[in-house]
Amino acid sequence: MGVNSREHGLLRALRSRNYRFFVAGQGISLIGTWMQQVAMSWLVYRLTGSALLLGVIGFTSQIPTFLIAPVAGVLADRWDRRRLLMINQTFAMFQAAFLATAVLAGFAQIWLVILLSLLLGVITAFEIPIRQSFVVELVEHREDLGNVIALNSSMVNGARLIGPSVAGLLVASVGEGVCFIINGISYLAVIMALAAMRIAPRPPRPRQRHVLQELREGFSYAFGFGPIRSILLLVAFVSLMGMPYAVLIPVFAKEILHGGAHTFGFLMTSAGCGALIGTLYLASRRNVVGLGRIIVVAVILFAVGIALFALSSYLPLSLAALAMAGFGSITLVASCNTIIQTILEEDKRGRVMSFFTMAFLGMAPLGSLGAGAMADLVGGRYTLLAGAGFCLVGAAAFARNLPKIREKIRPIYLRMGIIGGLPADDGQTPAPGEPHGAEHPATGRR
Repeated sequence: MGVNSREHGLLRALRSRNYRFFVAGQGISLIGTWMQQVAMSWLVYRLTGSALLLGVIGFTSQIPTFLIAPVAGVLADRWDRRRLLMINQTFAMFQAAFLATAVLAGFAQIWLVILLSLLLGVITAFEIPIRQSFVVELVEHREDLGNVIALNSSMVNGARLIGPSVAGLLVASVGEGVCFIINGISYLAVIMALAAMRIAPRPPRPRQRHVLQELREGFSYAFGFGPIRSILLLVAFVSLMGMPYAVLIPVFAKEILHGGAHTFGFLMTSAGCGALIGTLYLASRRNVVGLGRIIVVAVILFAVGIALFALSSYLPLSLAALAMAGFGSITLVASCNTIIQTILEEDKRGRVMSFFTMAFLGMAPLGSLGAGAMADLVGGRYTLLAGAGFCLVGAAAFARNLPKIREKIRPIYLRMGIIGGLPADDGQTPAPGEPHGAEHPATGRR
């Protein structure tokens, strides 16, 4: 049955019972997560007064994603994803509880905070690929997948607007420890939601091989298929060259805009608002058709937003520029996520999503280090302008390759009933002689 026979509400994915539980639990937990991030940064700065150690905390919380996510992807393809998530969230809850205890009891030192940040990074590195592949199991109607991914991004960005504001009030009034307690309690919402779901058992997998063999198989599958390879490379390139703009926002708030902490808060909120608008736009779309063009436009908007922010010395223009950058970045990531989740094979979902996690989140700490070093040499403005220029190059390369990507994706969409015959000028028509049941080049499956 085609997608046009279904309802097209902004929240249509919520008709799936399991996904409703997921939204309820995850929505609460994400607010706690953002509260902990803000409180931890403030704690580090209060203990040390060092901007360098703020960067170290950011690095230790992100770099495990680059190293561990592939292994998490193998586990997500091997074992029960719901059980893995419940174990993972339990560890996260204990991490938050220990951090709260250390702060409230007065024995929190910077080495301990860094160690706990690294532990949280390891937990997150396992959690993201497992969650990304698990959410597909919650969807009763396959055509709702794009809506699900957009709503997930909306939850993240909605929590991004609420969590830091609440954390700021609590830190100022009662200290950081209360934020860590609230975050620990919030994980109970996720665990309870996971326990309440009714998940059909997954079909048994063939005999398991060595982790490295399964990783090699997943890599060959992902990078042997042009559309997945192109999307992963674009996301990695933009994350490396463009996404590190966020680490330089405090510099612009103080040195360029001559503001303080409140100016920094306004700039971050503006980027979050733009991202939230982007996710709501994607959630309103009917299906995945046309997302290729949207990806190109999103990268261009992201690059233009960064460039305008780099050149601006006027706060309202800087706010508008970051809103544009936030819109472009989340639209890019969510659109790429949607296409990949739609076209990949189920038995390799965990591994492919681990590569997506590496491309999106794993490259960010490397880019942040590079951006920081370059900003010391040539200044923040030239650093951001260079990053924006590289992002435009990436958009041009992806746009040039887009017709080939469409040719290979269209047969998959036809088999899934996502599209019927489209007019030739839509850009989705296969090349002359292309079969409508094309094999995946990495597996030979139809």
